[in-house]
Amino acid sequence: MANVVELKVGLHCEECIKKILKAIKKIEDIETYNIDTQLSKVIVTGNVTEEEVIRVLQKIGKRASNWQSE
Repeated sequence: MANVVELKVGLHCEECIKKILKAIKKIEDIETYNIDTQLSKVIVTGNVTEEEVIRVLQKIGKRASNWQSE
C-alpha cells in the first residue's frame, strides 16, 4: 500500500528545488512526487515513510517537518 508523505520544506530558489528533486528521485519505491512552491510543500507517494524522506532531505541540508504539525 502506498503512503502519502507531505512535508513542509524551505524552497528558496530554483537550485533548492533541483537539489530536492534529485534527492527524492533516488529514494527507492516511490511512485510519485510533487513540489508545491507556493506552499513550500513536498509530497511523495510510495512505499516510503516520512522519516525516510526527512532523512534524505536533511542529508542535502534541507530542514523538513510534518505538514500537519506546522
